[in-house]
Amino acid sequence: MKRFISIILALTLCTACASLFTGCGSSYEGEINVYNWGEYISNGEDGSINIISEFEKQYNIKVNYTNYETNEEMYNILKNSNSSYDVIIPSDYMITKLIEEDMLAEINYDNIPNFDTNIIERFKNPEYDEGCKYSVPYSWGVVAMVYNKTMISEKPTGWSDLWNEEYKGNILMFNNSRDAMAIAMQMCNINPSIVTKEDIDKATEKLKELRPLLKGWVMDKVFTEMEGDQSAIAPYYAGDILMMIENNENLDYVLPEEGSNLFTDAMCIPKDSKNKELAEKFINFMLEPEIAAANAEYIGYSTPNSGAYELLDEDYRNSELISPPDEYLDKCYTFYNLPDDIYSYMQEQFVKAQS
Repeated sequence: MKRFISIILALTLCTACASLFTGCGSSYEGEINVYNWGEYISNGEDGSINIISEFEKQYNIKVNYTNYETNEEMYNILKNSNSSYDVIIPSDYMITKLIEEDMLAEINYDNIPNFDTNIIERFKNPEYDEGCKYSVPYSWGVVAMVYNKTMISEKPTGWSDLWNEEYKGNILMFNNSRDAMAIAMQMCNINPSIVTKEDIDKATEKLKELRPLLKGWVMDKVFTEMEGDQSAIAPYYAGDILMMIENNENLDYVLPEEGSNLFTDAMCIPKDSKNKELAEKFINFMLEPEIAAANAEYIGYSTPNSGAYELLDEDYRNSELISPPDEYLDKCYTFYNLPDDIYSYMQEQFVKAQS
């Protein structure tokens, strides 16, 4: 990806490390486990800042960093394994689910002063977690479509292009129930925010229609497929699409005319965290304007951080893909947490749609 501010930020952070932390040795004073989406933090590639390394240098706290591909995968690990994490970064609807199941710790904002200073006001009281009692906004964006201009001659316009038989064998679809079902529901004129079993049945049939046309159901594999000119079209998250486009000039994007999912991801602390204060130190570090700007620049998503936003390049701030206009956002929907029986039914039907 293009790194508009990385050199300046790297110099700033090196100075900060020299002045704030003098014990950059190999013996750490603490340790945290961070669980995040793949390709979702600036990691030092292509001239970017390695945020994890910078945090470790400044605070002498070791970060064990691992990835998941879907909210559901993350939830199942938290629920059904002995793994212990200190910071996780789920999406809006999943945060509500974790709150309702008493799986998150309340945030102590005395340890996160950057929240009041830097988080944009409209992100401080989200529907999924009123008052940000359990979560701190990380990024926001929409679901869009990426397509290969050498394989598709006429620019797509909406989700219906995923069902176009001309692209048979070169179409990809989300390998997670919520996103895939939502697109199918839009094709059936159903609002995907809150759904019934009947809505799920209709979406399942629509996905079954798509199945013979697909090359595959994917999550992170979409990068290899699209950047390597191996597939023609796929729905995915806008920030990741920006990354794909910058890595392959044959690619372009579409904001589906029907509207799409508007999502927010946020940093949370699981209730069984063994290092809550260190986790809050990490979250506060992520809200430093220079760090948040470098991260937004790398991951390609909109930032809820006002200080970071001002540091970003004007072209980035004005990107329609990264920050769609209000008239488009008005057509978008957000996911709400589903009752357990509806959630389980969606999972079961999604498996049937795939097989």
